[in-house]
Amino acid sequence: MARITRKELKTDKFALEVEHTVDFFEEHQADIVRYAIAAAVVAALVAGIIWYRGHQHNVRQEALAHALQIESAPVGGAPPGTPLTFPTQDAKDKEATKAFSELAAKYSGSDEGYIAEYYLGSMASDKGNLPEAERRFKSVADSAGARYASLAKLSLGQVYFAEGKASLGEQTLRSLIKHPTDFVSADQATIVLAKQLAPTKPAEARKLLEPLRTARTSVSQVAIQALNDLPAK
Repeated sequence: MARITRKELKTDKFALEVEHTVDFFEEHQADIVRYAIAAAVVAALVAGIIWYRGHQHNVRQEALAHALQIESAPVGGAPPGTPLTFPTQDAKDKEATKAFSELAAKYSGSDEGYIAEYYLGSMASDKGNLPEAERRFKSVADSAGARYASLAKLSLGQVYFAEGKASLGEQTLRSLIKHPTDFVSADQATIVLAKQLAPTKPAEARKLLEPLRTARTSVSQVAIQALNDLPAK
């Protein structure tokens, strides 16, 4: 809502018609009081909504932090004072899956929900459950904001290649190259695409990597290594 200062409201005409304003107030006192009450109620509702949203954001953040703590917890022996450990990887995976699944279901449509969905996709991919990984990553890629969607697309493209859907994988990764985000750069997407194309299209992979070898950053180091891994011409 635009803010209008008292200085902006004060005009000569206003000063000359003070008495008319007083008369108007007296004639319409009931309406003015009613509108004032309504405005106060609206203000209270807005304040309540802002507080609720802030509170809900904190709740989601805490739930995500808990799930991430599980996901990063050590397995087996751990140094004294470690807050959370698991006896086996299987026990850890079950608990992490439960935490992320609850988060994704309860806070669907929020950034935290999409992050949880992304982690579930990653866990499915690690276990070789590519259809489940594809479903999870595609959900985030199609619905999340640009930053989280780009992360999901980077993973989704690789899953497509692993499933034998090379054309879909290439299409997905090339879209990232054209539309990078601050989470996934064009260079990063280019390197991932080149590595996926290397076994079947080494010439195309080399074409993608060559411009990156002179970037004089960590990108160039990765590009040079990827070029060295390509089949000989």
